[in-house]
Amino acid sequence: MGAATEMDAMSDIDITRVMQMIPHRYPMLMIDRVVNVVRGESAIGIKNVTINEPFFQGHFPQRPVMPGVMIIESMAQTAAVLVVATLGAEAEGKLVYFMTVDEARFRKPVTPGDTAYIHVNKVRQRGNVWKFKGEAKVNDILCAEATYAAMILNDR
Repeated sequence: MGAATEMDAMSDIDITRVMQMIPHRYPMLMIDRVVNVVRGESAIGIKNVTINEPFFQGHFPQRPVMPGVMIIESMAQTAAVLVVATLGAEAEGKLVYFMTVDEARFRKPVTPGDTAYIHVNKVRQRGNVWKFKGEAKVNDILCAEATYAAMILNDR
């Protein structure tokens, strides 16, 4: 694939625009912003992790750690924003369902006060099925990674 053109790149998608693009809402909205979007290729989601996240009440009160499934969900939501940015307005608000999660690895805990950078790269797309490789990093240290596929529902 060649270098991205200016039309393919978007620099910053704030939370208001993220909520227009994907249907997730509190307490399941797991990204705060998406930056460095290259349509059809990649994006970086940002999750500012705070002690106010509802899952910290039980995971774990004495030593709060962001659940791995929530980190994977932040990867999926970043990918969903990339899909909408790629496909355009007709894809906004559509549901996207996980099909597979493979090769998930959790290397370092993500804790309150961390800013997680969710790096997502498209591996391939066939019809309404997209496959991605995601990595979550805090201070440039790899915390989690996974390869996953999702399907966009076209029933809306």
